[in-house]
Amino acid sequence: MNATKDTSGLGALNPGGTTGAESEQRFLKLLVSQLNNQDPLNPLDNAELTSQLAQMSTVSGIEKLNAAFQSLLDQSGTNQVLQSAALVGRQVLVPGSDLKLEAGKEMPFAIETQGAESVKVTITNAAGETVRTFDLGSLSTGLKTLSWDGLADDGSVAAEGGYTISVKSMSGDVAVQSRALTYAAVTSVAQGPRGVELDLGAGRIATLDDVRLIL
Repeated sequence: MNATKDTSGLGALNPGGTTGAESEQRFLKLLVSQLNNQDPLNPLDNAELTSQLAQMSTVSGIEKLNAAFQSLLDQSGTNQVLQSAALVGRQVLVPGSDLKLEAGKEMPFAIETQGAESVKVTITNAAGETVRTFDLGSLSTGLKTLSWDGLADDGSVAAEGGYTISVKSMSGDVAVQSRALTYAAVTSVAQGPRGVELDLGAGRIATLDDVRLIL
């Protein structure tokens, strides 16, 4: 028998387009074929054979570990969704500037700032006209809850409908990062690309990281 020693094929543990199981089958078939056809005067080297077997074991182990880790992540996501289901029907405070005024009701909202010497909040109507302003003076970093009684700056009652909150924070001549937050009711929860997502209605989506307060 003139079969030559060739172990180059044993290195092809996972060629493109094949799964771990397919790679194992190809490896084992190749190994058996080489063992059956090896030259008795020049047999396969035990050390090299052991090394190839170890490589296959490592590849298989990594794939199983990845599968187990992915399963753990899936279970974690499912558990988060189940736990977050308790938020359905609750009011949450999340970043947002839209405010809907209802007659006879005070409208709570909040602002978040990095700390500033001067903070002013402006509420405008759908036409972009200023209806109410709040001069909050100096604020430290953090969250400040506020409420609008529905009155305009001149004391008149503002009409029902949609309004927009804007925040301007300054330290000297430098603008400071700040944003408005509003309350919304959670209608449903689901696992999304950003983790657990809260459906707040009207196409508005928030994540758990967005939630500042729960009522």
